[in-house]
Amino acid sequence: MTTSTIKAGRREWTGLAVLALPALLASLELTVTNLAVPAIGKDLGASSTQLLWIVDIYAFLLSGSLITMGAWGDRIGRRRLLLIGAAAYGLVSVLAAYAPDAGSLIVARALMGMAGATLMPSTLSLATSMFTDARQRTVAIGVIVASVSGGTAIGPLVGGWLLDRFWWGSAFLLAVPVMVVLLALGPWLLPEHRDVGAGRLDLVSALLSLVAVLPVVYGLKQIAADGLTAQSVAAIVVGSALAWVFVRRQRGLADPFVDLRLFGDRTFSVAAATLALGIFVLWGSNYAIAQYLQLVHGMSPLEAGLWTAPPAVGVIVGSTLAPRVARLVRPPLVIGVGLGVSAVGYVVLTQTGGLSVLITGAVVVSAGLGPMMALATDMVVGSAPAERAGAAAAISSAAPQLGGALGIALLGSVITATYRAELSTAVVPDDGARDSLSAAVALAQRLPTEPAVELLGTARAAFVDGFHVAACVSAVLMAVIALLVVTLLRRR
Repeated sequence: MTTSTIKAGRREWTGLAVLALPALLASLELTVTNLAVPAIGKDLGASSTQLLWIVDIYAFLLSGSLITMGAWGDRIGRRRLLLIGAAAYGLVSVLAAYAPDAGSLIVARALMGMAGATLMPSTLSLATSMFTDARQRTVAIGVIVASVSGGTAIGPLVGGWLLDRFWWGSAFLLAVPVMVVLLALGPWLLPEHRDVGAGRLDLVSALLSLVAVLPVVYGLKQIAADGLTAQSVAAIVVGSALAWVFVRRQRGLADPFVDLRLFGDRTFSVAAATLALGIFVLWGSNYAIAQYLQLVHGMSPLEAGLWTAPPAVGVIVGSTLAPRVARLVRPPLVIGVGLGVSAVGYVVLTQTGGLSVLITGAVVVSAGLGPMMALATDMVVGSAPAERAGAAAAISSAAPQLGGALGIALLGSVITATYRAELSTAVVPDDGARDSLSAAVALAQRLPTEPAVELLGTARAAFVDGFHVAACVSAVLMAVIALLVVTLLRRR
């Protein structure tokens, strides 16, 4: 089969600039939300569990919907799906910004996750179809990936500036002008692209892919926060059973949502698992650091945003340099060394007390994970046969999203469980302070100076201990993954 390699012109490059907008927003939105969490907790009176769900539910439903939305886009057209998703994302962002309570915000964030799942698969697919020349296509995909990294870098700055001047809802309204531009220019600059040979959309698989994840995560979160209970075990069993049904169904479908044959390749399966676990610890630590800066060090959102920018730059530098290094050293070794560097960074984070140690550890962690993000993604897509490249790309998008959501949920729950355990025997003015540090900070603002200082000292010390436990878990996990990658892929 001959593939057209017509050079892209000004129209395609302008269209690429439009496609870069949702890629930028994808990472920027989560970073901004992390900074907004303390303000949300104070304004809506949200518990620590609700605050975790406000962040988690977006990533869970986004990752759970990616494969479904990708399959839907194959059938109705990628541009059409992108524009439908952009309109829906803008609308539910407004609903989130003006949510009257924590429950309403969680629902709005869930809808944002489902709408967001239409953006990245469509963006990558359209970029590939617009740039058929191999060299230009490499540049175009690089622009999309750089946009995602750029969102991580500028998100803290933009979010901090907004939250210093406006209420927490402004963090969600940030998406509206981006979606308006996409809706205005997309029909003119982006071509339509669909798979004419795709079969019918399997709605049962779509439903199973969504509902298998949430019960397991809920059960794990409850165990971390309240210990082993019948309710938490039942939730994990139900979710695991639904996941088993989903896998069985994919094996029997002629046109499955997830091509399980891809996991028979060791390079593919190890790289996908590495992506998921690497982003697991990265997102979990980023969430915790944003809280640490504001609630322990007492920074404003803008100050916290400025201090979280250096670690984001570490990711960009690491992911940019990795492909060049991989020309001289085998990619699995580059990934393994990078993960080892991240493990050292987490060891540094177990010693945090001052700001310099915290930021140094975060930069080392991010720089070490940058090579993994670039090279593991390339290994996932590159190890798949050409006819299954689309399925491999969908998995490479879903794995880090799901891993990151789990990281925020589980590492956040580790911090919460440690905090509650230490404050369970402490004498505090109100039991609400035992639930979360944000509740303790809000209570301290209403107390006289002496009891406020005592409460903050006790609560912040408990949070820091929980942060150290989570960093220790992350260090061990990174070291184990580094060893497994180098060992399992030593001949690849």
